[in-house]
Amino acid sequence: MLIDTHIHLDAAEFDSTRREVMQSARDAGVAGFVLPGVEPGNFAAVAELAASCADVAPAYGFHPLYIDRVGDGAFDQLRVQLEERRPIAVGEIGLDYFVEGLDRERQQIVLARQLTLAVEFNLPVLLHVRRAQDDVLKHLRRTRVRGGIAHAFNGSRQQADTFIRLGFKLGFGGAMTYSGSSRIRALAASLPLEAIVLETDGPDIPPAWRPQGPSLPAELLRYAGELAALRGEPLERVIEQTGRNACEALPGLEGYLSRV
Repeated sequence: MLIDTHIHLDAAEFDSTRREVMQSARDAGVAGFVLPGVEPGNFAAVAELAASCADVAPAYGFHPLYIDRVGDGAFDQLRVQLEERRPIAVGEIGLDYFVEGLDRERQQIVLARQLTLAVEFNLPVLLHVRRAQDDVLKHLRRTRVRGGIAHAFNGSRQQADTFIRLGFKLGFGGAMTYSGSSRIRALAASLPLEAIVLETDGPDIPPAWRPQGPSLPAELLRYAGELAALRGEPLERVIEQTGRNACEALPGLEGYLSRV
């Protein structure tokens, strides 16, 4: 089955079209959506979407781009979400060394505390690893979570293999569709299929055929076709295996899919 393992359905870009966007994706064969929280202010919107749509599975976490919104009491709020809302992961969490001006030390403190919570609640994590793969791996070696997904992966083959050894799947989506994304396309073509999941990161990272965006979940089928073409494998196998991989990376996902 097709699973969009990373999509921000609560984003403002979808406010006027959310119902149509989701139905178009379902019509294209998308069986489930993983919706990560990114900061305390959007936890309620994530919870509401997950409660109202059987095929939306929530996660909760503090994205590194929003650590300025993680104030006193934020971790207590996150703990409540993890205890009461049946999330399938802690996320989106991680490090971002691409955006200038972000406090790297603060990012690492926030990440470390969230990894500890993931261990406590025995949850996988959804990782943001932009230009920060080695430091994220350092934290994962120190705090052994139960795996998860390294979202929008754009590291080296050596880094990819290390994430895989630590129990992670790697997310591929819109960036893979650009002919100039040679490293991402090489990884998509050569990594074990059992290590790959599909994602859109909508509304971000739109595909090459519609670079103005937003990225839409209905395009996941075309992403699967792109991956199949890069690997020289049947589309049906890619869809089946990446769906299985998503459920392996996020065991709680199957409970949401069974509600549909």
